[in-house]
Amino acid sequence: MAPIKVDGLTRRYGDVVANDGVTFTVEAGEVFGYLGPNGAGKTTTIRTLMGLQSPTAGTARVLGADVRDERALVAARRRIGYLPASPAFDEGATGREILDLHASLKGDRRRDELLALFDPPLDRKVREYSTGNVQKLGLIQAFVHDPDLVILDEPTSGLDPLMQQRFNEFVREERDAGTTVFFSSHVLSEVRRVCDRVAILRDGRLLTIEDVETLLDRSGKFVRVRLAGDAEAVDLDRNGVHDPQVSTVTGAQLADGADAGTVTEVTFTFTGDVNDLVGAFAGHRLLDLDLQEAPLEDVFMRFYGEGTDA
Repeated sequence: MAPIKVDGLTRRYGDVVANDGVTFTVEAGEVFGYLGPNGAGKTTTIRTLMGLQSPTAGTARVLGADVRDERALVAARRRIGYLPASPAFDEGATGREILDLHASLKGDRRRDELLALFDPPLDRKVREYSTGNVQKLGLIQAFVHDPDLVILDEPTSGLDPLMQQRFNEFVREERDAGTTVFFSSHVLSEVRRVCDRVAILRDGRLLTIEDVETLLDRSGKFVRVRLAGDAEAVDLDRNGVHDPQVSTVTGAQLADGADAGTVTEVTFTFTGDVNDLVGAFAGHRLLDLDLQEAPLEDVFMRFYGEGTDA
C-alpha cells in the first residue's frame, strides 16, 4: 500500500483554484519532493493530506485512510509526523514543555536522539526563540514518535547552512531506515541531495513527476567555452542552445600564465548532442571547454519560464 495516493485532487477558494486535478503516488521508503514557488499550491495539498481542509473534488489516501473520513484519518495520524510551513507553539511555554505535551499525545521514543541532533534551547520560552530554533523544535516534534510517514512543508526554512546539511543527512538516513518522507520545498539546491523523485507544481497543476537524475538529464548541460580573440561571430543559433551569454575580456591569461590577449567567454545551457557543439566553434581557437550539469534553478525555470518568482 502506497503511503500517499492522490487522485484528481482539486481545491477551490471561491474563484481561485489552488489545486487542479492533482494526481500522484508516493511509494514506501522514498523521499518525494513536491516543488514549486510560493503560491503554487504546495501547502494546499499538504493541508488536505493532513485533513485540515476537505477537497473540492477528487480525493487522497494517507496510510490507507481517505482524507474525507475523519475517523480513519485520526487513527492514521498516529503514524504521521507533520511540520507545517510556519510552525507555531505556545510562546509562553518552554521548548521542554512543548515536547512534554507532544510526548503525552503521541510518544517520544526518539526524543534524546533528536535533541542531540538539532539542540534547541529547551529551557527558554518559545517567545525568545529565533526562527531557526522554532524550526528545530518543529522538526523534533515531527519525528519524535518515530512515524512511518513524515510530511514536511519547507523544512529547512530558517535553518543555517550547517543545520541544513545536518538535516539533509538525517533525512537520507531516515529513508534508508524505511521512513517515507513527503518533502515540500522551493529550495532547489537541496532537492538533489535528499529526494528520490520530484513533482513540479505550477499554478495548482502538476507539470511533471520524475526522478531527479532523469530531470537533470532532460535539462541538459551547462557549457562554458573560452575562445581566443574577439569571437562575436560564434554560431549559437542552433537547436539545443538556450540562453547564450557572450562576454569579451582583454588582457586575459592562460592557465600557464601566458598572455592570451583578447578572450571571448561563451556560456549557455545545451540540451542536444554534445558532439554537435564542435560546429558552433569551427574557425575559432578553442582555449577550453567546460561541461557541467545544469543548475537546478535552470531546470526549474525551464518549467516556469521567465519572470516567475521561484
